[in-house]
Amino acid sequence: MLQLNTIRENPQEVVSRLEKRNFNAKEIVDEIIQVDADRRSLQAQSDATAAEANNASKQIGILMGQGKRDEAEEMKRKSANFKDQIKDMSDKLSSLGDRLQDLLVQLPNLPHDSVPKGIGEEDNEVVLHYGETPSFDVKALPHWELADKYDIIDFELGSKITGAGFPVYKNQGARLQRALIQYFLDKASDAGFHEVQVPILVNEESAFATGQLPDKEGQMYHVTGDNFYVIPTGEVPITNIYRDTILKEEEFPIKHCGYTPCFRREAGSYGSDVRGLNRLHQFDKVEIVQIVHPDKSYEVLEEMSTYVQSLLQELDLPYRVLRLCGGDTGFTSALTYDMEVYSAAQERWLEVSSVSNFETFQANRLKVRFKNKEGKMQFAHTLNGSALALPRILAAILENNQTEKGIKVPEVLVPYTRFEWIKSK
Repeated sequence: MLQLNTIRENPQEVVSRLEKRNFNAKEIVDEIIQVDADRRSLQAQSDATAAEANNASKQIGILMGQGKRDEAEEMKRKSANFKDQIKDMSDKLSSLGDRLQDLLVQLPNLPHDSVPKGIGEEDNEVVLHYGETPSFDVKALPHWELADKYDIIDFELGSKITGAGFPVYKNQGARLQRALIQYFLDKASDAGFHEVQVPILVNEESAFATGQLPDKEGQMYHVTGDNFYVIPTGEVPITNIYRDTILKEEEFPIKHCGYTPCFRREAGSYGSDVRGLNRLHQFDKVEIVQIVHPDKSYEVLEEMSTYVQSLLQELDLPYRVLRLCGGDTGFTSALTYDMEVYSAAQERWLEVSSVSNFETFQANRLKVRFKNKEGKMQFAHTLNGSALALPRILAAILENNQTEKGIKVPEVLVPYTRFEWIKSK
């Protein structure tokens, strides 16, 4: 959530910067300025009336002590009137506060200066290519056909148990999935991230704090009986560890990683682009989260991007890095890099990671603050990234490493899988 001071002091800049997102914020910003002014004016009136009421209370005691009962009774009537006024103003202040909050949560984060203008994914900026895309003498099989050929993933069985988008990993497929999770966790630990195991159900406060509510409410599974939300990403519970926390500056950077299953409704997702592992309702992911000093956050973002790329390099997967345009950048992010791996069989790029800097947008909702060197309270910056999301990584490994002999397992995973090849069933 944008800080009110930012909007109050620079309303035109806020409107101008949000235009890069193709978001017309003028009406909302104008109303925020008006509601904020009304609220502050009414608060001043309330404070003045409270001071008068306090003075009247003191006068009642003095008058009673002086035996001036009639004057004291008149002052009591005035005091009661003051209390009615204060109650009325308190109700109005509460209403104005609610309206102000409703308006503030409608505004997305301000995009960083480096974010390119654009409407959608076709306008994203390719900033790096790595590796050569594989080629085959014969037509490569897509991963859903390989899954059946080698009996490693059963999509129909998952549909029987739950529904589409909930695959069952089997045999060497299950072991490869487990190997990837352990490999990603070990690499994150080696990079200085402290592992946590967190709940996969969160309350409404947690979902709001990281920006899933109200923006992505329709994309989350909701446990109505307890008003819990099933997490769409490990970012939500891991970042919320520090909700309502005042940190010490010397604690930065705070670095966590965690493995969780993730759940997304993906409403309206149909067609060949979502076939197989390309888009699931349940999938596994290792998440990395950092909470850092504002002066360091963009340096940390580049470090996180480089770290995710190192995983793709070790897996020997060709990839590219995109800087997302304004129209494709998520609601809460100031700057996002997407990493995409190349699918040889599908002959297209598949997103496998997003690394984002939220600046103070999440921290404002989370109330994650620290005292700076001047002793003033300041919001921290939060960042997170997928390191990595498994389904499309697994799809690319299967498709890019297929041979007549079988599917070659990336060398770095062999100590975890304890097999080098996936062979026919």
